[in-house]
Order: sequence, then structure tokens, then C-alpha cells
Amino acid sequence: MNFLAHLYLSGKSDKIKIGNFIGDYVKGKKYEDYPKDIKYGILLHRKIDSFTDSHIIVKQSKDYFIDKYHKYAGVITDIIYDHFLSIHWYKYSQSDLKQFIYHAYHVLLSNYYTLPARVKQFLPFFVIYNWLGSYDTLKGLERVFDRMSEKTSLPKYSKYAIHELNNNYNQIQNDFLKFFPELIEFVLEDNKEKMD
Repeated sequence: MNFLAHLYLSGKSDKIKIGNFIGDYVKGKKYEDYPKDIKYGILLHRKIDSFTDSHIIVKQSKDYFIDKYHKYAGVITDIIYDHFLSIHWYKYSQSDLKQFIYHAYHVLLSNYYTLPARVKQFLPFFVIYNWLGSYDTLKGLERVFDRMSEKTSLPKYSKYAIHELNNNYNQIQNDFLKFFPELIEFVLEDNKEKMD
């Protein structure tokens, strides 16, 4: 899953949100350097990624992008799943999406000095370009793909990704709608174990 889903799956704790947001940028045992709830968020991020990457439904969605993106097909699928989370937000949350996004930016910027160096580098642009608010349209998705291909090793095939999404929109949307409740259940189960 991508940034929006990780933030959503963090529940109400701002510290868990921070950990879940930075999860990809904290390697190995470096998570132990963080306070308890941020540490939990980082570990939760890893569990979410592991559950997602090994799920048969997600693998079906990745297949649409594998020809051009190869090992990056999962990254594209994660971002596209955030698109579907955006447009189906009302099914999963009682909070307003724009307010949720504004709050997430506020939490991250307020804790800027806690963040890993790589996150500090991209966060100002992430907020200025309203990355989280870009997922809900195909135009916004294409901009996200373009920016990622400029800043990371993601191949520059934005138009191909949008073309494949358009051609298989209903199937990929159905994949998401089947998969996401299972992921929520997985996270709730993990959270219950944390509380025990």
C-alpha cells in the first residue's frame, strides 16, 4: 500500500501515523531508535507491506503493469490502490478525506525533526504539491507517477500505467474492494495483539 493507506491504517494515533509513514525509510533495526508508538508504526508498516505483497489479489493487479514496470509493478499497484481508497473513502472512514489529509500533513510537519533524512528531503514538496490529495483523479495519479520517476528509480512509463489502468479499471477496482477489507481485518487483529 502507499502513503494514504498507511496513514489510514494507523488509526487515531499520530505517533503510529508517523511511524507508518516513514516505514520504508527506516532500515533494519534502526526502528529501535524511535519512541514506542513510532516504533510500532514502523513495524506495522512492514507487516502491511508483507501482507499486501504476498496477497493473491494484489498479485492479480500487479500483472497489468508487469510488462513495462517489472519489479516496480508493485509500487504502481500500491499507488493505484490509494486512488481507489480516495474515491471509496466514505466506505472506510467517517472523517472527511480533505480534513484527514490536512491533519496528516500537520502531524508530519510538526514532527519534522523526528523524520529520517530522506523523508525530510521530500516532505516539503510532498505537502506543497498535495501528494495525498492527488490520488483521486487519473490526472493526479499521472503527476504522482511522473514525479516519482524524476526523483526515484521508478521507470518513466506514466502514460502506460494510466492507459493500463483505464483499460482494466473495473477489474483493478474490484481487486481493491475485495482486498482492502482483508487488510483492515489483518491490521485490526495485529492491533488487538498489541493491546493484549
